[in-house]
Amino acid sequence: MLKFVHSYFAYIVISLLFISTIRFLFRYALSKEYTPTDFRLALITFIASHTQLLIGLFLYFISDKFSLWYELSFNEIITSSINRLYLIEHPLVNIIAIVFITRGYSIHKKKRVSNPKFKAIGFNYLFGLVLLLSRNLGITG
Repeated sequence: MLKFVHSYFAYIVISLLFISTIRFLFRYALSKEYTPTDFRLALITFIASHTQLLIGLFLYFISDKFSLWYELSFNEIITSSINRLYLIEHPLVNIIAIVFITRGYSIHKKKRVSNPKFKAIGFNYLFGLVLLLSRNLGITG
């Protein structure tokens, strides 16, 4: 059940991140004013991405694949593309993506002027989105 939620909630997170990124970058380019709607969208995206990370980390540590760390050598894990993807690449790249999302959200809160807010959150969310898409397209099960 939790694996199902993690798989399909990812589409919601990526959609929110895409919408947020586009909105913030366009508002940055057009020098628009920061609104309460912008704050809510940034916060909802931030919370959804962190929720997805927590579910993913929980699944990572209870999955059958995690036991491969004890059964195989590091060299065997690295040389197997599927094991490398599930045990190293997917979790590591997703954690780095969440770091960018967190960084963007944190920096934007400290800014007092609209354009620097949009720039900080827009570009950091964009980096997070690119990273999430790079390791998550085509992963099922």
